[in-house]
Amino acid sequence: MALITWSNMLSTGIDEQDAQHKKLIELINQLNDAMQAGHGTDVLGKVLSELVNYTVFHFGYEEKLMDQYGYADSPTHKAEHVKFVQTVGDFKKKFDSGNAVVSVEIMNFLRDWLTNHIMKTDKKLGQTLGTLGVK
Repeated sequence: MALITWSNMLSTGIDEQDAQHKKLIELINQLNDAMQAGHGTDVLGKVLSELVNYTVFHFGYEEKLMDQYGYADSPTHKAEHVKFVQTVGDFKKKFDSGNAVVSVEIMNFLRDWLTNHIMKTDKKLGQTLGTLGVK
């Protein structure tokens, strides 16, 4: 069962951004499915690595748009990205060293952070970019 289901409520109105958000949701759901199925650390580690790498790619895409269009809330938005990457990176290091497991709490954090970030911060970015003609 999906931990996060895409809906139009999550749409920012920026096609590429929405496509990348769908990919992040897919990766979080894959990680959740692997955890629920009791897969070993090799499978969980692979999916977690892909999630971390894709998150960095996605944030880079958003930050490039912010810089390109002179987005006023860029510092706050980027700070959210930095904090998330640090949090997930720290978890990944602990997981790789055997000092953490993928748990319901971690999955809830990923779900809550991503949906809240999209609904608040990314939608605001999308609205601003939309007024500038970005689709």
